[in-house]
This record gives sequence, C-alpha cells and structure tokens, in this order.
Amino acid sequence: MPEQTQPAPFIDGLYGKLVEGGIGYFFSSAKFELVEPDPDPGEHRITPTSGGTSLILNWLGSRYSLMRDEPFSDAELKLLTSIGAVLDSRYQMIVDTTRVEQRFELFRGLAEDRYVSGYIDGAPYQQKEWRGPDRVEDAIEVLRTSSLSTYENRRISTGALLFGKDPDPCHELPVTPLGALRYSPALTSIRSFYRLCDGLQTLALVDQNGFLVEIVDVEQWAQPLSGTKPPVPSPARYQTHSRATLCGGHVCMILTPNGEMKIFANGAQVFHFRDSRWRLTDAERKYVLWTEAVGNVELAERLFGAALNLAEDRRGGLLVVLDDPNTARKLVSRTDLLSPLPDRGEHPVAGTKDQLHYLLHQKRVLDVPSAVLETVARIDGGIVLDRDSNLLAFGAILRHPDLADLHPDNIEGGRTTAAISASRFGSVLKISEDGMISFFQNGKCIWDI
Repeated sequence: MPEQTQPAPFIDGLYGKLVEGGIGYFFSSAKFELVEPDPDPGEHRITPTSGGTSLILNWLGSRYSLMRDEPFSDAELKLLTSIGAVLDSRYQMIVDTTRVEQRFELFRGLAEDRYVSGYIDGAPYQQKEWRGPDRVEDAIEVLRTSSLSTYENRRISTGALLFGKDPDPCHELPVTPLGALRYSPALTSIRSFYRLCDGLQTLALVDQNGFLVEIVDVEQWAQPLSGTKPPVPSPARYQTHSRATLCGGHVCMILTPNGEMKIFANGAQVFHFRDSRWRLTDAERKYVLWTEAVGNVELAERLFGAALNLAEDRRGGLLVVLDDPNTARKLVSRTDLLSPLPDRGEHPVAGTKDQLHYLLHQKRVLDVPSAVLETVARIDGGIVLDRDSNLLAFGAILRHPDLADLHPDNIEGGRTTAAISASRFGSVLKISEDGMISFFQNGKCIWDI
C-alpha cells in the first residue's frame, strides 16, 4: 500500500490558491468562488449549469463555482480539466511519499506551461507511475529559452514537430538514432542548435519518447494532406504547419520571428504565447461565430484569413461587413464612399484618396486577390463592404458618435472606438499592431484572438 501522509491544512489552503490562480490566469473575466467542501471527494468533476454559463468544479476535496455571461466552449472545458489534472498530480505527489522521487519533475517549470501541456497531451498526468518526461513541457521550455537568446544579433525562430500517437498512414514511425538527444532545455546550451531549424520551413522531429530524431521540411511533411482543408483558416505563413497536424495526432510547436510561441494541433492553432502570457485560441468556435455573423461563408473565410495575415505582420486594420449596405452613409462620409465618380458629375478633390477610387469602383472583395485586399487594408482607416462582398469604402475614417450608452467604460485607442461604432451596423474585425484580432458586434467585443 502506498504510504500516504495527512496533508497539513496549509497544503490544502495552498492548493486552493493554486486552483484560483490557474483558473484566473486563463479565465480572467469569469467569477470564481469557493462554495463548500466536497462531501463526496473522488475523481475531478466539472458540472455545467444554467445553460453552460456556470460550472461547478469538484476538485481536491473542495467545490468551486465558475460563472460568466457566455457559455464555456468544449475547448475551455478541456483546458479546465487539464488544470485540474496537473494540480491533482502535484497534490498526490505530496501526500503520497512513494511518488515524491518519481514525479518531482512535475514541479519543474511554470505552472501555466504544465496546464498547456496537459491540454495537448494529458497522458503524463493520468499515469499512476511517472514513465518518462513531459515532452510538450520540455518543448515549451526549449522555445521559451530560445526566445530569450539571439544568434549573430538576430532573434531566433525555431520549432518542433512532436510525432503523434494516433495512426498515420502518411508517415512512418521514426527510428530513434544511436546517441539521440532529448528535445529538452539542455539542447539550448549547444550554440549550433539554433541553426538546425528555423520553425518556418524546417522543424525538429521529436519522437514519442521525446528524442530529437530528425530535421524535417514542414511543407514536404504536409504534402500528403495538401488536398485537405483545415477546419479553420491559418495565416498564410503557417498554413503548412496547420496541415501537418491534420492526422496522426502530431503537434507543431514554433517560436516565430515576432517572439511569439504558437502550438498547432488537429489542423488549427490551439495556443499562443504573446505579451508574456498563454492564451487558448479556441479558433474553431470563434471562426464559427464570425461566419454566422457575416452570413457568407466564402466572404467570412477571406476576411478572417486576411486579418490573420495582417496580425502576423503586425499591421493594424479594420474590416467592416454591413448588415444593410444602405447604412453606409451613416458610418462613412460621402467623399470616402466609392460610388461618387467623375462620370456621375462628382469630381474628386485634388490630392485626396478619392482620386484613386476608380481603381476599386464596383469591385467585390471575393474577386480581388487576397494580397490586394491585405495591402488596401493597411491604409489608415477601415474597409467597409456588404454581405455580398461589394466594396463600399477603403481607408475610410468611420464616424463615431457618443458611445457612452454602448460602452460606459473608457475606450482606449481610435481604432477600438471606430470598431465599436461600426459594430452597430454590422460585424467588425479589428486588427491591432500588437497581433491581436478582435470581433465586435452590437457595440460589444465578442472575442479576441
């Protein structure tokens, strides 16, 4: 029988704070409360109530409530489960003296890295005995250490492809070479390691046991799946990274030239680390919400992809899809609209943007190459179009009356103010120069990526 010790009250109190901290890290807008001790402690349980906007968490012998205004998605429930599993593994290691030496590694690294790891691969936290390193957390530490280093005065970009544990008819199980090194922070002490792969075209292949076994071309790896469409659009720069994870359970983890960490699984980005914190992307749910709001699948996909590319290049922009094109004059001044042209008796003002309106007059966004759309979106102001993709204005300065009723809090930034105002008339994607994309509708921010 394992020798267990009775945990001191301060241990239970400490883990209560860790639960609160872990949930607060990823769910800062939710209200978290300790309800009461769990009368039936056992396996962790998450019970949704009130249409999914409220959860009861039975964790570590306590019962907590988590509430917010919108329902929790499947991805968010999975993340909550991974937080509970990591904390439970650490807690059991303390109260079971036979596990201390076996699983002391669980306390290495940042707790939030472990939560992300538990989401991507929960197997290490479900084992009664520790059977090896947590290769996802090891890879995160490699990328984190690399992000703090330079090579020949340049920021490092790198990445790894973790070979999955599901059947993959397209790729053979890699053979572990003699003398193979673990893909772990120790690699970063080898200066040449930073030139082995750039994360954009080449990736380090990590086998199921966490060993670095090969360097692969990500485009070549994804080639067998070139005809398969990922569930969510990705930035053009990382489309092959998404496609590389479509089958086999492979996981792609990269450090971008912008210093951002991205994790791709099941054909989509699932996490990103930016501005010193992890964020659950939850891209599939957010893309569905955007598509439903626009009401035109092809247009929604084109604009979503353009927004991702702008964000990746750290370029700001504003994309507005009006529910009713007749409301354009309420949002955009006459001189910014594309309809007035010389052949209609209205002459553009010399030296102004409207002299160039003829270039995009009567154009549909779906008929314009993506590169042209993204270039035009970089012009100061917003792009305004209708649900049929007819371009109504570009580089437009959007009108925004007093928004105190819609948004009583202080609004930071002119682009945010314009996005809130424009969202009274339709659906808006706001792209910030820090890489954040926000979806606004009816004067409210629906989601951020």
